[in-house]
Formats: sequence, structure tokens, C-alpha cells
Amino acid sequence: MPDMLVPLYNLPARETMPVAAGYEIRRAVHYEKHTLLQWVETHFSAGWASETDITFSRQPVSCFVATKENRLVGFACYEVARRGFFGPLGVLDSERGQGLGGRLLLECLYGLETLGYGYGIIFAVGPADFYARTVGATIIPNSDPGLFVSGAEL
Repeated sequence: MPDMLVPLYNLPARETMPVAAGYEIRRAVHYEKHTLLQWVETHFSAGWASETDITFSRQPVSCFVATKENRLVGFACYEVARRGFFGPLGVLDSERGQGLGGRLLLECLYGLETLGYGYGIIFAVGPADFYARTVGATIIPNSDPGLFVSGAEL
């Protein structure tokens, strides 16, 4: 899966990407770390849970969550695989189509912009058309397989 490049100086305004009523997008907080990590592993993967764990060593935490009635329904991280990188991002299948993925992405990219980056890298993208349409990301040539070819095995 290739990586994509996003110009952070040209991000859409937050108000152009609203989420459906009843949802909240906010930065994750330290006291919910174990709950979030367990949720990510249960609904997505142990690898993504490990990456999400890294975000709690950042100040502020480099992870945003989507909730509905105080229940986790999505998450997104930045500054994990490398400095200036975005990902992973996950939204429950049952909650897709509510604007959550786009808004989580945007909050993380604004986080990178606040850190002083001019460009962000979306790591190992799946739905390239989503990123291109949402934030104007473009595929980085020769970026597949990217940073990690394989991980450690037992």
C-alpha cells in the first residue's frame, strides 16, 4: 500500500467537515488509554493497538477519538510510524457515513500542522480516493511497500 502526501498549509476548514448529530470528536486523554487500546485491538488489530499506544507518550496525546453517547466508535493517530506521519485511522462499520473518518483525519492533520510541518504523510493508505477527495492527498511514487516490509513473528 503506498503512502500519500498532504499539503498541510491548504487544509479544509473544520466547519466544512461536520459530523452527524450525536457524535463527538475529541483528543484522547491519558486516563482512557487502556480502554482505547483494548477497543482498537478488539475492533481492528493488535498492531494498530500497539501504534495507538505510542500516541500516549506524546504531549499532547497524538490520537483523536470519535464517540457517540460516550461510546468509542472511531479513532485516528499521528506521529506514530515516523514524525510527520498520519495513521492509523479506524471507524466502526456501523458508524461509517457520518463524517467521522474525514473529521478524525482533519483533526490529526491540523495536529501535524500545529507542530510546524508543511506536509503530512499518510502512511500505507488503503482508500486512496478517500484521502485525495477529503484533503487533496497525492500518492508518493515508489512508496509501496513503504517503511515496513514485514514485522517480527513468534
